[in-house]
Amino acid sequence: MALRATRHRGCTWIVGILLLGFVARDASAQTYSVEIRPTLNDLEVKIEQVPQRSLLIIRLTNNESTRVRCVLNFDASPQTPRRSTRSINPGETISSVFHAQRRWLRVIVDVTCQPSS
Repeated sequence: MALRATRHRGCTWIVGILLLGFVARDASAQTYSVEIRPTLNDLEVKIEQVPQRSLLIIRLTNNESTRVRCVLNFDASPQTPRRSTRSINPGETISSVFHAQRRWLRVIVDVTCQPSS
């Protein structure tokens, strides 16, 4: 009887580990589309998206020799739109994070960059 209880606990433990693996894999899965609409004004700015289930990370890299100012407008209807302004030094990479408050189907990000004074 004791042997069966030990075997049962071992199986439960293994099944639990497997389920955690599936949950962790699914938690980072993107469940929405992202449209990035850049207006870079001939500036060398690299835009990368890092989508996850409940947040979107936009990474901006300034490849110019001068400081750049970028305005990001996030629209994930029906969530309230959000605006973020970031100044980026030459050679620097920054991140802007947009958190989901509701379930997203699509996120539109307008990125407008210009030289900073």
